[in-house]
Amino acid sequence: MGGGGCTLAVGRVPDCGVMQMQSRFRSDRRLTTRMGVTLFLLGLLYVGFVAALIVVLKSWVLVVVVAAGLLGAQYWFSDRVALFAMRGRVVERDEYPEFHSVVDRLCAMADMPKPVVAVSAMDMPNAFATGRNPDHAVVCVTTGLLRRLDPAELEGVLAHELSHVAHKDVAVITVASFLGVIAGLIVRFAFYSQLFSESRRDQNTAAIFAVVMGVSAAVYAISFLLIRALSRYRELAADRAAALLTGRPSALASALTKVSGDIARIPTKDLRTAQAFNAFYFTPALGSEPGVARLFSTHPSLEQRLEQLGRISTELGEAATPGGV
Repeated sequence: MGGGGCTLAVGRVPDCGVMQMQSRFRSDRRLTTRMGVTLFLLGLLYVGFVAALIVVLKSWVLVVVVAAGLLGAQYWFSDRVALFAMRGRVVERDEYPEFHSVVDRLCAMADMPKPVVAVSAMDMPNAFATGRNPDHAVVCVTTGLLRRLDPAELEGVLAHELSHVAHKDVAVITVASFLGVIAGLIVRFAFYSQLFSESRRDQNTAAIFAVVMGVSAAVYAISFLLIRALSRYRELAADRAAALLTGRPSALASALTKVSGDIARIPTKDLRTAQAFNAFYFTPALGSEPGVARLFSTHPSLEQRLEQLGRISTELGEAATPGGV
């Protein structure tokens, strides 16, 4: 690995005595800054949103309490919810020894706690990480991914997911994504409260309703764009961190190419259930995204990701040694 004086060979424990100190995931100040700025902007956006609703709604206290409760529940139980939704189950070492061994090695190298290890019985090749912090995290892979990737490629994917956990961007994207849901909930609450309230006979009701809907739509649109921009950058940051940790950007590039190609061949109707979790996946369950659709994607394009990995490979001098080891 560049700068560390050691490399990781799949299938054996690193023999460098200072491996943990030199090979941990590097701090990514640009990612931290972007996460902070995004949350700050979203916070301002929603403070203004709630302030506007206070002016036009009478039951705003209930809305705020319910929203805070739902946000807290998602933050604390997001790992369980994600596993349930993706039909994932926690697996022990005797069931998937190689999977556990790779996670053990990477966690030792990154000097971080080992997350819960889970497998989802899905043929779609993918992986995701979830959890509020490194001590309460889950890394889950599908059986389709395990079946398709060789050990070096699997290591690259798992390093990518562990980077999300180490940089705490899983928690940030969970919170940020949820704020967009709040706008939708408040719109529904406002709609029904006006629909069934006696004040609906007031001539100002239509104007108030229009204001609430307009503000909510604006909040949702802005938050949608902010979250997508953050999500695309966090994926590039995770690719970069994984490549530097393992010293094998070419293996991660190979995994990306395989997984993206296989997902592109899966019928869209078979991907619909998984698409709700695209922001958390290693690669989105969408196949190709031509034209303007890429601007609204949770992930950068495959070309962008491979280009970055190619640059890192050159910097590390990976091409000079067969296999990048």
